[in-house]
This record gives sequence, C-alpha cells and structure tokens, in this order.
Amino acid sequence: MRHRIIVLGAGYAGASAAGYLARHLHPDDFEITVVNAEADFVERMRLHQLAAGAQLRRFGLAEMFAGTGIGLRLAHVTAVDPEQRTVTVTDGEGTDRLEYDTLLYSLGSTSADQGVPGVDEHAFHVSGRQAALRLRGRLDGLGENGSVLVVGGNLTAIEVATEIAEAWPGLRVTLATTDELGGWLGPKARRHLLRAFDRFGIEVHEHATIEKVTATGAVAADGTTFLADATVWAAGFAVHPIAAASGLAVEGDGRITVDRMMRSVSHPRVYAAGDSAYAVGDNGEPLPMSCATAGFTRMQATAAIIGDLTGRKVSKTPLAYLGNCISLGGKDAIFQVVDRTARSTGSLRGRPAAWVKAFVLTNVAWNMHHPTYGLPARKRRLATVSDRSTETVDA
Repeated sequence: MRHRIIVLGAGYAGASAAGYLARHLHPDDFEITVVNAEADFVERMRLHQLAAGAQLRRFGLAEMFAGTGIGLRLAHVTAVDPEQRTVTVTDGEGTDRLEYDTLLYSLGSTSADQGVPGVDEHAFHVSGRQAALRLRGRLDGLGENGSVLVVGGNLTAIEVATEIAEAWPGLRVTLATTDELGGWLGPKARRHLLRAFDRFGIEVHEHATIEKVTATGAVAADGTTFLADATVWAAGFAVHPIAAASGLAVEGDGRITVDRMMRSVSHPRVYAAGDSAYAVGDNGEPLPMSCATAGFTRMQATAAIIGDLTGRKVSKTPLAYLGNCISLGGKDAIFQVVDRTARSTGSLRGRPAAWVKAFVLTNVAWNMHHPTYGLPARKRRLATVSDRSTETVDA
C-alpha cells in the first residue's frame, strides 16, 4: 500500500507543495491528494484587482495537476482527527472521511472581524474570490457618486483603497486605520505612499479604531461616524478554526504550533505551511501571515516531509520576511527591503517598483500553473522505519 499524503488547501503554499512533493517522491510508493473547496487556484495577491474590475485569468486545478499523479478532491474540509489520522470533508454528494499517513495542513486564512459588531453582516472583504466579486458587484452599482470606506492600514487595505480609487475616480474613498498609515515604512517610502493617496484623493483618518459597522458606514471609538455606501474590511487575517478544534497544538490565534521543520509539535505526522503555521523566523520573531513567507514555510515543510519519509537529512530553509511589495494602483508601487528586525533598509518606488510587483505576480502565477515543472528523472523511495531520520542540516 502506498504512503498516503494529503495536502489541505491549494493556495500558494498548498498547491506548490503538492507539486514539489510529486516531483521528488516516487509514485509507486506515495499517493498525493490535494483537498480544496474551489475548482480554481485563486491568485489571492490579485484579489484587490479583481474587486476593482480587472479580468483575471482562471487557473483550473484539474488542469494544473493533470499528468502529475496528484489527486484532486474538491470538497470543504470540516474536521481533522490527528489521532485517527483522518480528514472529514463535505461536497455536493455528502460527507466523507479520508485517511492519511502524512498530512500537510495549508488551509490559509480569511478576513478577521476582530470581534467588531456588524462586520459579517455589512462589510465586504477581499480574502477570497467570491468575496472580491461580491465587492465588485457592489462597486459597479454605486455609479460615479458613491462613497467607499476601507478599514485597515495594512498592505491589503492600502492596495484595495488605491485600486478602487484608480478604477472609479468618481467615488469618494476614505481609509480609517487604528495606527499611522504606513508607519512601518521607511521615511522615503512613507512619503511616496502619502503622495499617492493625495493624488488619488483618498481621505485618510489615522488613530481611528472602528468599533461598529452598520449598513450605512462605521462608527469609531471616539464616536466619529463614517458614512459609506460600501465598507471594505481589511483589518487583518484569521485562520480557519478547524486546527484548534482538531486537538492539534495551536497558538492563541489558532495557528498550528510547529517546530523549525514545520512539524506540529503535538502530532509530528502533521506538517503546516502558509498562514496556517505559527512559525518562528530566524530572527526569533513569529513570521507574519503573508504570501512572502508562505514560500519559505512551504519549502521547509516539503523538505521535512521528503527527508522524514525517505530517510534523507532535512536541509534548513531560511525563515525570513524580506520586505513589503505594495501596489498603489496599476502603475505605481513601493518595494521595501527590511532587515532581520523588519526595519527598512531601502526601497524602490514608483513605476520601477510596479514593474517588480508585476514580475513577481506573473512569475508566481506561472509557477503555480506548472506545479511539476522540471520533473526529475530520479525520485525518492519510501524508506523503512529504521532508515528514516529526523536529522537536519543547514542548506
């Protein structure tokens, strides 16, 4: 019987992990199955563009995985039982229980309501394809005289606000954030950001903590009322509660607690990658939920899975957050490089930064659409239990 590997989620971490495993593990010994709720790979880094009216290319997972040996199960994950090594899924035909020998948990994250009343009922977000399309439909219906409130001051909030303002110049766009807008940026980068907001006519309210969202806008902690025809909630991410309910060791935010190799500290047959993993970076600080760090955790998780199952030493992948790449509409951006303490060491701004961002998005999309590119002729076989090693070596 082949060793069964199940990958939960086909986002940036999960889809690329499945492809990497298929490239390096022998199909006679391993069975790889990806479970995902949607039939398409979702370019989450472009969802703000989709919401603002862009036409994005669709990448069908069945097409992506065709000829790779990777199995695809389109279903919603509803439960994980790490003791029995099963995953419960539901689809249009009912409920099923899948058995695994090794699990890679990469279900990602969604918008976090932060416990604020009215967010779920009245706000829009761009954490998923259907959510972005829902916002797009609302914006299409506002005409040229509507108003939009974006809540948040992170990268997603900035990109949503500027993309909407550029696509609909007649809309009045306001951004409310608890902290200082772009406060983590270097001085030159922040000045560039604020000039972009001025150019788009986006009204900024800093130190404005939203405590309630209504059908007509939002109310801040100091009582200030922001009227808006559409409120976009971009105030952080939250992971799905499945991991916490499973009995896996998790942190307070629900992310799976992993060791340096991305193994669950409570159930070493379970690995985690992407936003689902609470991984400590090489600087001693937790890696943020970000596409920029998903690649590193994916590389470490797949290296560990291959090493653990084939008896080879596991190389260490650097775990770092290298910088911020922020779109400011279609022709402007900021690319900021940071050091180990997340402090700016320099930035690229304007059209050159926009080219860098476009190159990154195009390159990532191509890689995701070709998950087993460079398929090696020699693949690793499953080792006997006595041959397996959990040693690690530096890359």
